[in-house]
Parts: sequence; structure tokens; C-alpha cells
Amino acid sequence: MPPFLVTLFLLHSCFLQANGHLREGMTLLKTEFALRLYQSVAACKNETNFVISPAGVSLPLEILQFGAEGNTGQQLADALGYTVHDQRVKDFLHAVYATIPTSSQGAEMELACSLFVQVGTPLSPCFVEQVSWWANSSLEPADLSEPNSTAIQTSEGASRQTAGEGPSEGPGGWPWEQVGAAFAQLVLVSTMSFQGTWRKRFSSTDTQILPFTCAHGLVLQVPMMHQMAEVNYGQFQDTAGHQVGVLELPYLGSAVSLFLVLPRDKDIPLSHTEPHLTASTIHLWTTSLRRARMDVFLPRFRIQNQFNLKSILNSWGVTDLFDPLKANLKGISGQDGFYVSEAIHKAKIEVLEEGTKASGATALLLLKRSRIPTFKADRPFIYFLREPNTGFVFSIGRVSNPLD
Repeated sequence: MPPFLVTLFLLHSCFLQANGHLREGMTLLKTEFALRLYQSVAACKNETNFVISPAGVSLPLEILQFGAEGNTGQQLADALGYTVHDQRVKDFLHAVYATIPTSSQGAEMELACSLFVQVGTPLSPCFVEQVSWWANSSLEPADLSEPNSTAIQTSEGASRQTAGEGPSEGPGGWPWEQVGAAFAQLVLVSTMSFQGTWRKRFSSTDTQILPFTCAHGLVLQVPMMHQMAEVNYGQFQDTAGHQVGVLELPYLGSAVSLFLVLPRDKDIPLSHTEPHLTASTIHLWTTSLRRARMDVFLPRFRIQNQFNLKSILNSWGVTDLFDPLKANLKGISGQDGFYVSEAIHKAKIEVLEEGTKASGATALLLLKRSRIPTFKADRPFIYFLREPNTGFVFSIGRVSNPLD
């Protein structure tokens, strides 16, 4: 059995045996899923920026579990590490998703999933009911044989505007031309967006142009936010013994925190730490942070990208789902031959101080303060958005170049 599946088996076993520890078990399983996803993307996004939402990826897989049977259902359960057919899991996840979308003074987060179904395809009433009840999800009829389907464009445009983007401009980068096959029946599109205000805000007047050293030694001058504040911080080792600093920056309302993982040794590249992240190490780090007064330097960054989940899921062993001859999704339509044509994921994150338009307007250089430790993200780092009550990782990614 592959090492990852052994880990999932052990985590799932502990989860099932821990009757009173549902939250802890699901947190470990969800974190393991997030890290596996991160590592899969990091391997193909060689030393470049990216953001991906584990919640935005797991959501459509959970929805498909309502209609998947046989080996198809088992492959989905193996990929997620759990099944929504467990009533305890189902109720717990539904309660968590009920808090999203979040729109408050301090944070705006949206998680959504649209299932585009070929017009005329019969759907099981039970499946339709489950989808409409599960998170911010919807079933949308569309002519998948026509790349310029009005239904698809309209839905995509609404999603873009909700996520804070401009109006839709045609397909807008979604590979609908790949979807427009004669037998396409179902397309999954999940989106996640987040923008937050810090609980202790960075002042735009303190933002400076400072050096950021990218991989391979390239040095860029980037807008670097700064504040001296009481923060949660810790110094740890990954499973390979590499030293890292971990910083937590909470958003207003404390609904979500941004965690930063930065190698302490400037000569150790981030790629040496990435393969050694595990759910247990993340849990240890986030629960062992201590309050400290620090100088914090963090570059502004904005990252938006999309991924073809089909290739990632195939590499995880989720293959039957996309095979018209093997997919068993009878719970969706009651018919054979129903399969997923494409699975596309899009996510974005924006980290900035209030008054971004005025940032960089001062050339003030801060003097080094004695006896005050410094967290300076002036080289590639990992970040993840985590909800403190559940421990769920809603977004995870890497900053290799803040100017990209």
C-alpha cells in the first residue's frame, strides 16, 4: 500500500474510533488532503506562485459521492479520505459549509460549485436535493456540445463578479473547447475567493520597496508591508529536520487566519521543506505558537490561477470517474454511461494593507531595532488560510515572486 494511503487509513481509523473527537479527526483528514493537493500542484508549478483551495476541490468530489457507486465511489473516498455517506461526516461538513459565504467587516470568502449538466439529461430527485442542500452548490443546464453555450457563459460571468472580478469576457480561459465533445454530460466548476482585513492593519505609510530574493538568487525590489506587533509565532523543524519559522496573522473578526511558513536558513530553498509537510506537523505548528512582539515584513501579493483537476485526480487513482465505460454514477441519473467530462478549479487570494493605492509612496527605511525579533518574508514562502474553530485549510499556496 502506498505511504499516503497508509497514512489516510490510519487517520481514518483513528477518526472512526474517536467517537467524541469528530472535529479533530476531520481536521487531520482535511489537512492531509490539503497538503497532498499542495504537493501535487507544487510538483508541476516549478518554483512559481500558485494558490489552490482544498475546500474548492473537495466540494465537488463530495457532491459526486452522493451519486457515485461501486469502484467509482471507492476511488472518491480514497482521494478524500472520508465519505459523506457517513452521517456524522455529512452533518459536520454541512454545518461548516453553512458559515460560507462569509461577508463581514473583516473578511469576504466565497466557496461555490456549479455542475453543468447536458440539457435533457434526467437527474435523480434525491441527487438534486442533496446538491441543493450541500454548501453553495447548484445544478445548471447547458448545451455542452456548444462551446459558446449562453448558460455556461452566464454562470461563469456571475461567478467572476461574485469573486470580485470584472464581467465575463467569453470563455475567459476556461477550456470549454475541451468540454465540447459529442458525449459530454457533466462539467464541474468550483471557485474559491478570499479577501480580508487584518485584525491589526498594516499602515500604507510604512510600506517600503525592499529586496525579495527569488529562487536561483534573482533579487527583486517589491512593496513590503511592515508592522511591529504582538503576533503568534514559533520556530520548528519539518520531518526532515529543516528549520522553519511559522507566523499567524489573524483577520478582523478572527474567523480566518493567514499562516506563513518561511525557511529560517536563507540558503535552504523552499522546495526542501514542501515534500515533508504532514497533517501532524501542521497541527503541531499551529497549536504550539506563542505570543511574541516582532517586526513583521510581508510583501503584498495577489495570485489567481486555474487548474485542470482531471490530471491531478487521475494521478491519485481517481480514473473511473472520467471514463465513459467505467464511471458508475447511477445515483445521479439512474443511467449507465454517465461520467465527468472535465473538472476545473479556479482560486485567487489577495493580501495587502488597507490603502493599497498609497502604498510605496514613502521611501522611509526602518532602522534595525535591537532585541526585537524579525519575521521577514523576503524570500519564497508557503501560506495557508485556516479557520481556527475547525482547523480547516481553505486556501494554500506559495509565493515565489510577489510581482507576478
